[in-house]
Amino acid sequence: MAIVKKIDLKKELKQLYRPSAKEVVQVDVPAFRFLMVDGKGDPNASLAYAQAVEALFSVSYTAKFMLKKGPAQIDYAVMPLEGLWWADDLSAFVADDRANWKWTMMIMQPHFVATEVIDAAIAAVRSRKPLPGLDRLRLEEFSEGRCAQVLHVGPFTEEGPTIERLHAFINARSGLAGKHHEIYLSDIRRADPAKWKTIIRQPMQ
Repeated sequence: MAIVKKIDLKKELKQLYRPSAKEVVQVDVPAFRFLMVDGKGDPNASLAYAQAVEALFSVSYTAKFMLKKGPAQIDYAVMPLEGLWWADDLSAFVADDRANWKWTMMIMQPHFVATEVIDAAIAAVRSRKPLPGLDRLRLEEFSEGRCAQVLHVGPFTEEGPTIERLHAFINARSGLAGKHHEIYLSDIRRADPAKWKTIIRQPMQ
């Protein structure tokens, strides 16, 4: 039996998915396809948030195993969970008013994962367990263009100084644009919060 090489897009796209915690860097982010779910509310208390994350990972892993076991025998690492965050009134973030936070949770899908595979994966997951989040899933191309990003190491509650560094870097060059973007590299169910790794990304004008 031929050995199937495992594709890891985080390594192939290391300029986007392996930034340094020491310095903020500017990157150009091309268009990628993502499975997405939109929602609102405190991620720590929202049932809709938990359902969104469960649906995203269930479909992403099902698609992965479909391709690995299929004729093409393509094996790849499922990409990390990402989140876009915003509020109609930005004071909701300053005041930590999480009930009014809005979010889009998403997982990038490699270019070789056809739409038909995603559709089949959704159907397969639904047949096993009708997850509420499945009906809110969509597959969409998303492009950010010019951004700045940096790696934050530690709990989410301690991101403030990292975000300030990022915003200072951007404001010295242009201005903020788009939505606050976080990429979660750690499994927070298992890792020590002091070692959580989160990429903080912000589009630039």
